[in-house]
Amino acid sequence: MIAEKKYDYLVVGAGLFGAVFAHEATKKGKTCLVIDKRNHAGGNIYCDEVEGINVHRYGAHIFHTNDKRLWDYVNSFVEFNRYTNSPLAIYKDELYNLPFNMNTFYQLWKVRKPEEVRAIIQSQIKESGIEDPQNLEEQAISLVGTDIYYKLIKGYTEKQWGRNCRDLPAFIIKRLPMRFTFDNNYFNDKYQGIPIGGYNKLTEGLLKGIEVRLNVDYFESREEWDAMADQIVFTGKIDQFYDYRFGKLEYRSLEFKHETLDTDNYQGNAVVNYTEREIPYTRIIEHKHFEFGTQDKTVITYEYPQEWDESKEPYYPINDEKNTAMLKNYQQLADTETKVIFGGRLAEYKYYDMHQVIASALKKSSTIA
Repeated sequence: MIAEKKYDYLVVGAGLFGAVFAHEATKKGKTCLVIDKRNHAGGNIYCDEVEGINVHRYGAHIFHTNDKRLWDYVNSFVEFNRYTNSPLAIYKDELYNLPFNMNTFYQLWKVRKPEEVRAIIQSQIKESGIEDPQNLEEQAISLVGTDIYYKLIKGYTEKQWGRNCRDLPAFIIKRLPMRFTFDNNYFNDKYQGIPIGGYNKLTEGLLKGIEVRLNVDYFESREEWDAMADQIVFTGKIDQFYDYRFGKLEYRSLEFKHETLDTDNYQGNAVVNYTEREIPYTRIIEHKHFEFGTQDKTVITYEYPQEWDESKEPYYPINDEKNTAMLKNYQQLADTETKVIFGGRLAEYKYYDMHQVIASALKKSSTIA
């Protein structure tokens, strides 16, 4: 039985966008009801505690931003540690540092000077003879040469997208950042870290004192839920909101296989990418390293990209011409709504980092009178 209490906002989805919006609306004296179809709040940043380790159930999440306002905002709910993302890549049992930097180039070619690196890359680009890249493979080679492409990009990208790089459009890779310094910090942002005690603390802080109902499918009783609030904040799939009127937007999905191991340290790093096409997973995450854990056991997660269907989680939007055209049709409908606010990666069909989701929710909630 759905209660008949009237709320200012019904927030559909307790992920980061929904939680930030509800928090800000509540601060302004508005009443919010947050509902989510999952059995937990937090969306994809949710963590399970296993052997005292915070396990990122839906893949590695590393917060990073250049915006001090956003950094201060998240730290007002939970203190963040100083974790710095420095992934490794394995290709045919050889280890390489990421992102592409002087350490990587030394590992590839045993050169130590930036000018030597530039000369090697330029020579490989020239030798390829590619002047007008027609696909992702040609685009990547025209940017970084053949060695980096074949060892560190090709297999990984083909696993991610489930297609040969020659069949993927060039625009997927607009640029490939290369650093000519010995710097393994993956992000260029000024601030980065992981919440001490896990992301659930951030979610709990945002939703403190706000009514949240879990295991609720909005679409099963849509009219009843809509009648409960003056406005709806919708963070689910925009095409589903409109009953797939123009067709289904497409995604890539992921499957995660978690394993608890009877060792205190499996790979010595939080993120290790496997760039060979023949190895089915793209990376192994060892969660304890996000929080510098010293537990007796460890939890690792294998990440397998896969085709998406209704039974799987939608992770990465496929921004090709077909889906972009379909999205425009849905956005035109959304623009006519006076009582619905759309936000978050599913409602906007956009790949968002966490700080971008928070910024979007703060912006959209700033108009609340």
